[in-house]
Amino acid sequence: MNLIKRLLMAVLLTSSAIALNAQGCVAIRHFSCGVGNTLENNLLQDGTFQVGMNYRYFKSFRHFRGTEEEPDRVANETEVVNHAHAWDFTLNYGITDRFYAGITIPTVINTRSSLYEHGREERHITYSRGVADIRIGAGYWLFDPETHPNGNLAVGVGVKLPTGNYNASDIFYNVGPEGSPQVRPVDQSIQPGDGGFGFTADFQYYQRLSNQFFAYMGGFYLLNPRSVNETRTFRETLSPILANEAIMSVPDQFSVRAGVSASISSVFSTSLGARFEGVPVEDIIGDSEGFRRPGNVLSIDPGISFMKNNFSVNLNVPIAIRRDRPQSVTDIETSEMTGTFRNGDAAFADYLINFGISYSFSGKKNETKQASSTLEVN
Repeated sequence: MNLIKRLLMAVLLTSSAIALNAQGCVAIRHFSCGVGNTLENNLLQDGTFQVGMNYRYFKSFRHFRGTEEEPDRVANETEVVNHAHAWDFTLNYGITDRFYAGITIPTVINTRSSLYEHGREERHITYSRGVADIRIGAGYWLFDPETHPNGNLAVGVGVKLPTGNYNASDIFYNVGPEGSPQVRPVDQSIQPGDGGFGFTADFQYYQRLSNQFFAYMGGFYLLNPRSVNETRTFRETLSPILANEAIMSVPDQFSVRAGVSASISSVFSTSLGARFEGVPVEDIIGDSEGFRRPGNVLSIDPGISFMKNNFSVNLNVPIAIRRDRPQSVTDIETSEMTGTFRNGDAAFADYLINFGISYSFSGKKNETKQASSTLEVN
């Protein structure tokens, strides 16, 4: 297995192999799959444990309707600015050399600066923090990694628990009686949780191209059957035509990525790929009512990683090259009701910082194997 891991060194920089790293208000919150974010996380010998931490950050501020940017928002200083920090703490376990399982406990700290949410008179900041939605999952490599070091495919499933607060609140100014402050739920984009019990499906694939190069591909989809979570948005107070956006939706999310990685030394590797991620207009299962900001981001995804023995570090910085905020279900309903086309906007980031660190250690099964091998040799 150590030989296999060295051969796969060039693939390790796909540090978000099955992660959705939200690029702003479109993806409602940071989200990653529950069984590790790298191939190395999931190439575990039986009885091996791995602990890890993955940190992600973005600043969203560029507003789009469809694929068209609205640069006047920044020029006029009316843009909405989100700063989002997320830490995923993971524990993964190799049940066998091919079957693995894990849990992810995410925590977030978010801030949101805006004018329109505070009576359009003053810019103020709202905050949210705490544990987000915990994920538990399992996966299986379809081919034996020991005999197929040049290529393999893993498939996984998981559940997302509604452990994050989906009604986090803060003070909003100039919106209460006679312009007084009022406590309200923060915007959907910085809520720690979404209030839904979800299901995930993911895959990971790698193929050796030469001694130094690997191709990789992966992705995941989050199914959120719940329609709305009963948290009020107060958007109907901005305009009567937004009455159908008064309650927050519980949307699906998705991410796919692919690229090529190269080993540049015995411990370092780099990669260059592309990723496509976002929130769909409608869910696959269940209704799609309430307020959501659907959208997607296409990014170029460079990365670098370091791995020595059981320790690994990786850094990816996806850079957005195309951003799209399509019509939502409520936009379409409003357009039909008023006879005037409506397409809401969303703020996106220019780039995302994604940094991960992990360490693996053998469990009882592996120690027993090693002890048996030693006795046989002696």
